[in-house]
Amino acid sequence: MFAKINHVAIVSEKYALLNGFYQSLFGFSPSKSTGPQSGVDIGDGYTGLNINPRKGGRPAGLDHFGVEVEDVEVCFARMREKYPAAGWVQRPSNRPFAGITANDPDGNVFDLSQRSMANRTGAYVENAGSLAARRFSHAAIRTVRPDEMARFYIDVLELSEQNAGHGDPNHYLSDGRMTLMIIPWRIDSYKGQSIMPTGVDHFGITVESVDKVRADMEALTGINPVMHTIPLGLGPEGKARLELAHRQCPMADHFICDSDYNLIALRESP
Repeated sequence: MFAKINHVAIVSEKYALLNGFYQSLFGFSPSKSTGPQSGVDIGDGYTGLNINPRKGGRPAGLDHFGVEVEDVEVCFARMREKYPAAGWVQRPSNRPFAGITANDPDGNVFDLSQRSMANRTGAYVENAGSLAARRFSHAAIRTVRPDEMARFYIDVLELSEQNAGHGDPNHYLSDGRMTLMIIPWRIDSYKGQSIMPTGVDHFGITVESVDKVRADMEALTGINPVMHTIPLGLGPEGKARLELAHRQCPMADHFICDSDYNLIALRESP
């Protein structure tokens, strides 16, 4: 494949706590080359999870996804030719996971890198190998024009569309292993609950058993109570949010939130 979805990113002042949470519950492996002052850099053997320290004026939560391509100049040429509303900027040289940040025509942000970039280090290099038993399945974004954005990612990144024409309003774009789910954003989807803006909605993790993960969550909380998950589906607004999540993501068997409110879809492996 021309492109590989190589990481998802969270912004959090609790990055050290989330580091322990994801390593303990899902078995993700840490990078050997990034220091704690740079946040958290872990992965499942194919896709990385980067948890960036929150800085002043920056909101917390799910932030973006990242893609590694064979040639970024090819992507730039495709954007110039067909998508003038898309753009890109160079990232700071101390970032281990991307050289460039780009946007699609709806303003959704993604990191862009290629194998030859000098600052591409950390879990995205070191953990390339055997997959963890619990591993990323997908990243989902909410966007106003899902059909057009799906075409953008197909044209620019050569992702392959799955399950087209089945009456599902979502688009599922695959790099051969990881899926980018594109969900239509409509404000009337959020009746009875807080309005979520466009952007990253959640990410998915394939697990051997939802029941086993729930048992492991209980055991983990018993060992270290600060690593508890945030309850979902409580009260009228919470129930509406959880119902919407299930309607929008048919890949999910169960939803949980990590210790800093980020939404995770659990999917049992076949």
